[in-house]
Amino acid sequence: MYKLLKGGKCFSPIYIGKKDILIACGKICKVDDNISKESLGTIFDTEVINCSGKIVCPGFIDQHVHITGGGGEQGPGSKIRELELPDIVKAGVCTVVGVLGTDSMSRSIGELLTKALALNEEGITAYIYTGNYNIPTQTLTGSIKKDLTYIDRIIGLGEIAISDYRSSHPSLQTLKELAAEVIVGSLLGQKPGIMHMHVGDGKDGIGLLFQLIEESDFPIEMFVPTHINRNKDLFRQGFEYLKMGGNIDLTAGETSETRYSVSDALEMLFGEGINTHKISVSSDGNGSIPEYGHSTSDVCKVVQLYKDIRTCIVDKNLNIEQVLKTVTLNVANILKLYPEKGLIAEGSDADILIIDENEFNINKVIAKGQILMDI
Repeated sequence: MYKLLKGGKCFSPIYIGKKDILIACGKICKVDDNISKESLGTIFDTEVINCSGKIVCPGFIDQHVHITGGGGEQGPGSKIRELELPDIVKAGVCTVVGVLGTDSMSRSIGELLTKALALNEEGITAYIYTGNYNIPTQTLTGSIKKDLTYIDRIIGLGEIAISDYRSSHPSLQTLKELAAEVIVGSLLGQKPGIMHMHVGDGKDGIGLLFQLIEESDFPIEMFVPTHINRNKDLFRQGFEYLKMGGNIDLTAGETSETRYSVSDALEMLFGEGINTHKISVSSDGNGSIPEYGHSTSDVCKVVQLYKDIRTCIVDKNLNIEQVLKTVTLNVANILKLYPEKGLIAEGSDADILIIDENEFNINKVIAKGQILMDI
């Protein structure tokens, strides 16, 4: 069956005007000013979706999600359940990258991979990083290189922790060795070769990453430090790293006085106009919000990603194209999923959000050509 989206204001994420979009076999087949149902013939049924008064944009890509659950840092009872598909889809997310996080004792890369495969079967696109906070790090095969070479759904290493009391406090030499494993495995397996790095509240911030870039020949774009808005000193470092050509990833849901919200952080970054294509936002979805020495039951929600993006557009009145890029095109480029993901164009995957223009609330989520949410 064809799906024909008619007359929506299309942000690809660049605004390209009111367009009709034809979907078949999970792909965007055609984007044009006018595509009539009659022109498609009668061989296949065509479902026409009226998008008048709606914004149409690419489905979001969330590169940091605890799909098998985070937590566990207050004992066995604090482990967080695995995500279900609706938890992801209601955030407008059509592509996720699963991470393991702190708990490498009761959780495994095999479990993470199995969950990603299940999510793919259920209708979205899911990848994972091999590894976790600690070094030696968790792998599926016993080798980072082998995981990247042989396992289709594994696209990088992460989340390796730095500047965090829960990390292994890796040395510069250790990070070099890990990066070399990622580079070689990614070349052999034709993978993006991402090293996704959790940055805690430690005093050094991303100082070790600056050192790594200065003292090695690794391409700066392979590293993605995340949680850059978790404190103001780290954010200042992130701004300098961005100016060097590096990627920075902001985390949704930050609200305290010592942290920058996504909307405040993007407002400052866009105001500088430097390498905005290197800025991304992720949810840290289904991870716990630990506070050292204190019990907590707070859980990061994937849907907070959409709430923060909506705040940027509706409340902050930030440029909608730039904001949407941080969860679509920018992430697709960082993860080397472009042009299949991150944009509305002929030949791309049919991952599409249909959004109410006035309130900027999601009406429909289409992933790989199938409607997964319809309000």
